[in-house]
Amino acid sequence: MEFFQVVTVAEARKILSNHWPRLKRKTVVCELTQALGRELVEDIVAQENVPGFTRSTVDGFAVRSGDTFGASEGAPALLRVIGEVPMGARAELALNPGEAAAVSTGGMLPQGADAVVMLEHTETLPGGWINVLKPVAPKENVMAEGEDVRKGRTVLKAGRRLRPQDLGVLAALGQREVKVWEPWRVGILATGNEIVPVDARPGPGQVRDINSYTLWGLIRSCGAEPKLYGIVPDDLACLREKLSEALEENQVVLLSGGSSVGTRDLTLDLLHHWAQDGVLFHGVSIRPGKPTLAAIVNDKIVFGLPGHPVSSMISFELFVGPLLKYGCYRDPEEEPAVEATLVRSLSSDAGREDYVRVRLERGEDGGLVAVPLPGKSGLISTMVQADGFIRIPLEKAGLEAGSRVKVKLFT
Repeated sequence: MEFFQVVTVAEARKILSNHWPRLKRKTVVCELTQALGRELVEDIVAQENVPGFTRSTVDGFAVRSGDTFGASEGAPALLRVIGEVPMGARAELALNPGEAAAVSTGGMLPQGADAVVMLEHTETLPGGWINVLKPVAPKENVMAEGEDVRKGRTVLKAGRRLRPQDLGVLAALGQREVKVWEPWRVGILATGNEIVPVDARPGPGQVRDINSYTLWGLIRSCGAEPKLYGIVPDDLACLREKLSEALEENQVVLLSGGSSVGTRDLTLDLLHHWAQDGVLFHGVSIRPGKPTLAAIVNDKIVFGLPGHPVSSMISFELFVGPLLKYGCYRDPEEEPAVEATLVRSLSSDAGREDYVRVRLERGEDGGLVAVPLPGKSGLISTMVQADGFIRIPLEKAGLEAGSRVKVKLFT
């Protein structure tokens, strides 16, 4: 496919979605301490109730709620305390009408009790009695058995990327180990004669390798395993050798700078030779990031990302990141974002999606405002200053100042 025969973002995503299932991974069983950010292989179905008993959510006295109805400071309800429920043990007590039992937060409710009066709403009297100064309703200050998780319920769906709270619910269910997919392995090659290592002093016409490190961070933030393969000069034999090595060890390979005008013929020649389906697309109707390309080689995906840092990062966010993180693409309207008011009008060419970096600030009314950060796609500092980006859809010629916009935050 020749450059400038561009596809839309939606078309590119559809093509990639159709080919993504070809990529293969192994499953592993790991302990919860190693499972953060990993993808579940199968649904997690609760084999027991959580909590496994009805318990108090406050320090106070377990009571029969009906005994407290009408209680007030002026006319307290008098109850006899028959004992205390020990923490971490079964409640052996049973309440009869007019009785109460001391209980701590998390303690088991004794038989007959259906509510707990907070300690501060009671008054201790001599001889083992209390005055209840405020009534409680049935189930007040109580967590019922199975209220958190009910036995037989699907708690976590297959494919979910585990968060800290997910590890917590697995621990609550007694699941010390969990079956997860191995992380996607992603190789990164920086291409171009002008690129030098970060510890080198650039000569005339040279720049340090920025993209390898921004892409490494982006890949890691998606829960995948990045690996750097260094800098490849504009030489077909070198590119073939390094790309072969990266394809052998990874399911996804990112060529940074291999899709731009200066090097595209070299990259395209190599990928056309290897790719069983040819180059899937080369050129997307976006700014920045137009020269993005993708190809399938040995059932693995090779992405050619633009050489300019901003273009490379935006292309990654649009096409690579969602697949690594979720295994699919979300509708732009459904992606996590914050709403803000645009402070300045922006223009866009028809038939192209624009992705504009913005900084978030507080407006005079206390609400969030989005301040566009103009700058060329080679300026990495604009990404440092930005909190996220906004999208100008294909069908719009721009956005007016005062418009409400959704800002996709950088992680």
